[in-house]
Amino acid sequence: QVQLVESGGGLVQVGGSLSLSCDVSGSTPSGRTFDSFGVGWFRQAPGKERSFVAGVGWSGKSTTYADPVKGRFTISRDDAKNTVHLQMNSLKPEDTADYYCAVDLTGSGLARSTGYKFWGQGTQVTVSS
Repeated sequence: QVQLVESGGGLVQVGGSLSLSCDVSGSTPSGRTFDSFGVGWFRQAPGKERSFVAGVGWSGKSTTYADPVKGRFTISRDDAKNTVHLQMNSLKPEDTADYYCAVDLTGSGLARSTGYKFWGQGTQVTVSS
């Protein structure tokens, strides 16, 4: 079973930075492991639907970002540690949300992938003005 654990959330002031981590462990029933997974970060603010934030493909060479975070957030992966990071800079109040990471079994890490099958429990980010 694939398990994901997010960390790094917290309270930060407008303009500040946070770095989220997503630790991935385990394997699929077919034996696939982290190095073949794409990983995406999503967020859900109170009263809103969950939305895609950023994703990284299995090789680490392909990354994609939602328009609201382009130029401010950076996603990266460390295959040696089975971890994906989301560096968030220049934070705004509208970035306040619960942030979730998810494994994309297609390997792409794209926003519209239908392969997001395993999810973490989330970490809360609050940006105060």
